[in-house]
Amino acid sequence: MVASYYKPDGGPAAPLYAMLCEGLVARGHHVIVITAVPHYPSGKVPTQYKGKWLDRKVENGVEVFRVGLPSIDRTKLYWRLLQFVYFQVAATWVGRRIAYDVMLAHSPALESWLPVAYHTKLRKKPIIYSVHDVYPNVGVQLGIFKYAWIIKIVAGVEKYCLDKAALVRVLSRSFIPGVSALGIPESKIRLIYDWVETDVIKPLLGENRFLVESKLDGYFVVMYAGNMGLVQGLENVLKAAELLLDYSDIRFVFVGDGASRKSLEATSKKIGLSNVDFFPYQPREKMTEIFASANVSLVSLIQGTGLGALPSKIYSILASGKPLIAIIDPDSETREVVQTSQSGICVNPDSPQELAQAILRLRNDPILSQNLGENGRRYVVNHHSPSFAAEEFEKMFLEVV
Repeated sequence: MVASYYKPDGGPAAPLYAMLCEGLVARGHHVIVITAVPHYPSGKVPTQYKGKWLDRKVENGVEVFRVGLPSIDRTKLYWRLLQFVYFQVAATWVGRRIAYDVMLAHSPALESWLPVAYHTKLRKKPIIYSVHDVYPNVGVQLGIFKYAWIIKIVAGVEKYCLDKAALVRVLSRSFIPGVSALGIPESKIRLIYDWVETDVIKPLLGENRFLVESKLDGYFVVMYAGNMGLVQGLENVLKAAELLLDYSDIRFVFVGDGASRKSLEATSKKIGLSNVDFFPYQPREKMTEIFASANVSLVSLIQGTGLGALPSKIYSILASGKPLIAIIDPDSETREVVQTSQSGICVNPDSPQELAQAILRLRNDPILSQNLGENGRRYVVNHHSPSFAAEEFEKMFLEVV
């Protein structure tokens, strides 16, 4: 597998890849990962990884090659592009002599085009391309790609990877029209939803150290945990916090990092939101405590992006046994999951009033909150386990070998 993120990196993809690879090892396969040193979402490389060209380890049966990266300011697009190019060149060089049968590469092609091109054209190896967002559409929607020539390049390398792939994996049914519009036949597309480690992220019984150490004990905690990027639209969560300032028992908690974190903190301070706390990314071993600290957890995407996305963090929230509020477009697949699992409440983006009302509804009805949390836990255990995902990916690998 070639992926620029892998455990212990931040973001949702890193632990998902680790669970998948370890699940494939458990099924008897030899799995090799070429990835980058931890750098996401800030772009900064931790001190212990700086100055290393290559770090090789065997982790839970998975052979992991981590290539070094320059430490950058990820809020600047040109520095991010430099990091992407650096990773592609290094990953291709490391993988040029590795023996394997099939490669799994991930989108966007800005991070994986060169390895895909090298291994399909020169080594004649089959590739499975995993689509996590449909590019360049998502970049155009976010205003990241503003020039026609950039959009043309991004579209070109993305289509190249899709065309060269033996199969294309999508994590959401809503991705299929966008991928098909790029000329990929549906017969080549495989839908495999994301997964969560239900044995690790689960309802917590007994003492919660994160809750106590963070001085959140006794509050009704509304939590957003994860990447604070441009697509999340978390400014509306701050507006809801402002509407609920008079409720002294409600606290809004942000855990993580990302391109928007500094501006969110500045906005919170400017408005004087005494009911908002920010915490940095936490070690993965604390995730059970973090999700268990929430009385309600949030998933948020700006208007227009929810129709083509299904955030993987939704499964972690459901696994924790806590209710969910999804700030998401109507008719989105995320809404469908929440409604099917009966695990939470959906509100429209750009409507802080709706969000505030949903929070008060759950605060005032603990029985409803408990029922929604239990429903979500039951649903994710039955439909989104790592072992199920490993089996589905194995089927794809065997299909193309």
